[in-house]
Amino acid sequence: MSTAATPASSEPLSPVELDAWRGMLQVHAKVMRALDAQMQAEHGLSVSAYEVLMFLGDAPGRRLRMAEIADRVLLSRSGCTRLVDRLAQLGYVTRCAAETDGRGLYAQLTDAGAEKLAEARRTHLRGIREVFLERLTVTDQLALADVWRRWRQADEAGEAGEAGA
Repeated sequence: MSTAATPASSEPLSPVELDAWRGMLQVHAKVMRALDAQMQAEHGLSVSAYEVLMFLGDAPGRRLRMAEIADRVLLSRSGCTRLVDRLAQLGYVTRCAAETDGRGLYAQLTDAGAEKLAEARRTHLRGIREVFLERLTVTDQLALADVWRRWRQADEAGEAGEAGA
């Protein structure tokens, strides 16, 4: 994926490499804290809870396997289970077994969850624009979009290669 010459992995990072790495970490942490605070204040949800609702809302039949949810929201399996349990207590999701595989567990978005998602989505999109996108020029957005698209494509190609091995 790298287009630049890469020094040996044990050598210190260059100032540019260090700025790229630390900058990504710092911006991500700051943006996520701001979005989380906004989501908590306006909807009583964490960003992770919102993301669970969002992924379920976008899924066929408004349901996903618990393992898929955990992978998408970057939570451990146990963290995902606890979060889905909280959302179920609020009436936003239900948990059910897979019809074809009794071992598989699904979470499914309820009508109340879909309503909460619609309310929270407006806040989330506004927050992304206010906290992140407004600090970037259109050129910055295009460059970042290209970087992340190439990153995802390389990951997908690697996963496809691993599956075929």
